[in-house]
Amino acid sequence: MSLKVYNSLTRKKEVFEPINPPYVGMYVCGPTVSGESHLGHARPFITFDVLYRYLMYLGYKVRYVRNITDAGHFEEEGRAAEDKISSKAVLEKLEPMELVQKYTNMYHWAMNQFNNLPPSIEPTATGHIVEQIEMIKKIIEDGYAYESNGSVYFDVEKYNIDFSAKGQPYGILSGRILDDQIESTRELDNQEEKRNKSDFALWKNAPPEHIMRWQSPWGEGFPGWHIECSAMSTKYLGKEFDIHGGGMDLQFPHHECEIAQSTVCNHQMPARYWLHNNMITINGKKMGKSYNNVIKLSELFAGTHPILEQSYAPSTVRFFILQSQYRSTLDFSNEALQASEKALRRLMDAYEWLMSFDYTTNQTADDLTLNQKVIKLVTEFDEFMNDDINTAKVIANMFELVPVINSLKDKHISANALDSNTIALMKKQLSAFIVNIFGLQSSKADNNNKLEGVLQLLINIRKEAKQRKDFVTSDKIRNELSALGVQLKDEKDGGMSYTIQ
Repeated sequence: MSLKVYNSLTRKKEVFEPINPPYVGMYVCGPTVSGESHLGHARPFITFDVLYRYLMYLGYKVRYVRNITDAGHFEEEGRAAEDKISSKAVLEKLEPMELVQKYTNMYHWAMNQFNNLPPSIEPTATGHIVEQIEMIKKIIEDGYAYESNGSVYFDVEKYNIDFSAKGQPYGILSGRILDDQIESTRELDNQEEKRNKSDFALWKNAPPEHIMRWQSPWGEGFPGWHIECSAMSTKYLGKEFDIHGGGMDLQFPHHECEIAQSTVCNHQMPARYWLHNNMITINGKKMGKSYNNVIKLSELFAGTHPILEQSYAPSTVRFFILQSQYRSTLDFSNEALQASEKALRRLMDAYEWLMSFDYTTNQTADDLTLNQKVIKLVTEFDEFMNDDINTAKVIANMFELVPVINSLKDKHISANALDSNTIALMKKQLSAFIVNIFGLQSSKADNNNKLEGVLQLLINIRKEAKQRKDFVTSDKIRNELSALGVQLKDEKDGGMSYTIQ
């Protein structure tokens, strides 16, 4: 059975056929490092980590590109546009790149806690200003963008007229009709610079107070949000690549704008398959500041948010997310996380015992019915994953295997109940899916992650104390960790490392 994925562009499941097999190019929208990642961010990063792992399991050679947004002009529905990096840097009284480094470090720490593999390439918006400017120049030359007061805007209406005739209207991904978008667009600042309400910024003129700014043919300014992903995906994956991923909230306007920009520049759609994960709600409500339910990942792991009844290990959160198919709704609650915690422990206990189970080679099955049932359950792992990465069904099958494993362990069934080939297949499949594809870890590994997390938290607190010239707190942390056998070392680049003696 071939891998099928749900393509948001065509709104149906399609057989995955790479452009240049066995090579696969995959671009996933990464974090905006103006603040700490929260629970909602965990789902796309875990979802596409599992897809990345599964593609490699299938034998593909994957170039996985996931960007870091460390500058840019953000446009959100119903809100005035802003550069979140500059705004947050002013609030925290940090240099923009200092703020970026702080939250990039925290993001990498969280990804490591989740046992996510690093992407092949992790480009930044500020590292690709030249590529963005060149792409904007080409869009202007082709007649689909215009300069206004030092800013550059994409002409959505012209694009829509020209490309609707080619079957590629603006709104092709999200299904939104342009006239409806224009009707519902609010009047916001700088609206008079645009020819049409629906036009979006490719480049913004930097006012005097703006911190992050670069020279361009249109004066000093900074890039729009959408242009960075078009520029970086083209550079590292080519004019057309296989998969573009992200959360459903990015379908419009971000991915819609990417399609328009890239199609003008490269004369073709940027990606063949567009995959979007659904959102996480909390006790039935969308995450938002007004509900006080935005749970930062550090709060989730430490149990410090008011909503939380306890701390939750990263592997528990990862397992909780994988218990639902990525396009389905997923509601967070303490009861759900606590159930996932118990279920994961039960699964891992059975798995770890099975891996140590010493059975007789070339044995025949005493229970042919059970033997066939086990073969069916483990071979269905691949079938379910090939059906749009259905991790939920795979996990359901795993829990049908747990009682069988426990019965072998407790000698409620004979050690010869299954033949040797079936036991070997069960070991192979569980190891491949639990460890290599799902990236789940044992409780021992989880405890190691917790220790690493606590140490990293203390290192970050000490670093911030040194920046404030609070040397009493800085020295206290260093000395007390030293007494516990943890030696901190200040690096030349301002970072810190540690060794445990």
